Amino acid sequence: MDRKVLGIVPARGGSKSIEKKNIALLSGKPLIYYILSTMMHSQFINRVVVSTDDEDIASVARRYDADVPFMRPTEFAQDSSPTLPVLYHAIEWLLENENYQPDIIVLSQATSPFVLSSQIDEACELLDRNPGADAVTT
Repeated sequence: MDRKVLGIVPARGGSKSIEKKNIALLSGKPLIYYILSTMMHSQFINRVVVSTDDEDIASVARRYDADVPFMRPTEFAQDSSPTLPVLYHAIEWLLENENYQPDIIVLSQATSPFVLSSQIDEACELLDRNPGADAVTT
C-alpha cells in the first residue's frame, strides 16, 4: 500500500475521573505511550499526530516521536466535545498549514492501550481492498 496513512490520537488534558489520565502511568509508562507505540509499529501508518490542549501531554507525545504540530482549541477540549470536530480540526489544520492531506486516517484513543498494530494493519488492508468503503471500525 503506497498511501499517506495518518494516525491521530485525541488526548485532552481534562478528565472527570483521573487527572491527566492520558499520561497517567500504566505498568511504568504513560498511558498514551501504548497507542503511540502501536501506531508507530504499524506497517502502514507513516505519520502519528496527537491532538491535545495540554502542554504536558504534548511533551510526553513528542518524547515518543509523535507529532504535535498544533494545540487543540479549547472549544474542542471540553467534556462534551465530540470526537468528529476534533478530527476535522486536525485534518483542516494539517491541510491549511502543511498542505498535508492523508489518504487514510486511523483514529485511536490513548485510553485503548491494548490495540495491536496488526489490528490497525488489518483495518487498513480491509479499507484498501474495498475501494467503495470510506470507513472501517473495530
